[in-house]
Amino acid sequence: MDLVRHLRYFTVVAEELHFGNAAIRLGMAQPPLSQRIKRLEEELGVRLFDRSARQVRLTEAGRLLLGEAREIVARVDRLHDLVRHGEAALKIGVPPGLAAGVIAALVAAFRESNPGIRLAPAEMWTSDQVSALAEGVIDVGLVRHPVTAPGLHFGQVLVQQQGVLLAEGDPLAGSGELHLADLAGRELLMPPREGEPGGYAEVLAECRRHGYVPAQVHHGTGLGMVLAGAAVAFGVREEVPGLAWRPLLGSPITCRVSTAWRTATDVVSDFAAVTVRTLKESAGMADEGGTPVRRVSRRPGVLA
Repeated sequence: MDLVRHLRYFTVVAEELHFGNAAIRLGMAQPPLSQRIKRLEEELGVRLFDRSARQVRLTEAGRLLLGEAREIVARVDRLHDLVRHGEAALKIGVPPGLAAGVIAALVAAFRESNPGIRLAPAEMWTSDQVSALAEGVIDVGLVRHPVTAPGLHFGQVLVQQQGVLLAEGDPLAGSGELHLADLAGRELLMPPREGEPGGYAEVLAECRRHGYVPAQVHHGTGLGMVLAGAAVAFGVREEVPGLAWRPLLGSPITCRVSTAWRTATDVVSDFAAVTVRTLKESAGMADEGGTPVRRVSRRPGVLA
């Protein structure tokens, strides 16, 4: 029996608690999956799931096995990376818009403390990172809060204040601090709802609370609509010709981020610590309740 493969099947079923859904995730038919789980139970001499017509639940033995199974599968995946690339790789998810300078600083800082491990970053929204973590596609992510996902563990939450990005010719571009209500009548450009569901809902709720109901909400990451004067956006200060940035009174719009993972390892813990230091030093972020440093980004994006 290929124990690692069977443990991989087990972790997916344990996360889905539904054999049909787990089979779809694994790209296989349900009967062979059920047979493999039964074979694993026979091999271990324990029952891992309580099955009924209405639900599937982990037994106590299944709950005890799950953490160990995830660790074994993750270690085998890292060994495969080591053999293929000559060095271990830590697969990470980063949000679209994270400035290239911040990513470079993160890679350099992590490499300094882990010279034998390379970072393999993939750009993806929070919702995609949650799925990728569940499927083992990435080892650790950098997600935007609020986010709720069973089985996920989160690192220290950092905060970055957001201002308003407007076209240089907008009448508000010459103002000082703006109140959210000053944006009344303007359309708003935001990341896609399906990519950042928690942050999306939180930002719109904060806008309504402060008297700004966007005339229309557009979804995207480029700032073309803002440069054209067709919409405004929230973000960090940009050095882009034709673009103006103004702070918001009381800093009502913030971006809260942290690392996230399913399987804790020494490497993941070290990456989480390095990420906190790097985001504070290179992106001007701060602990929740602290005072973020405003920095200028040299490329469009959500994060400096």
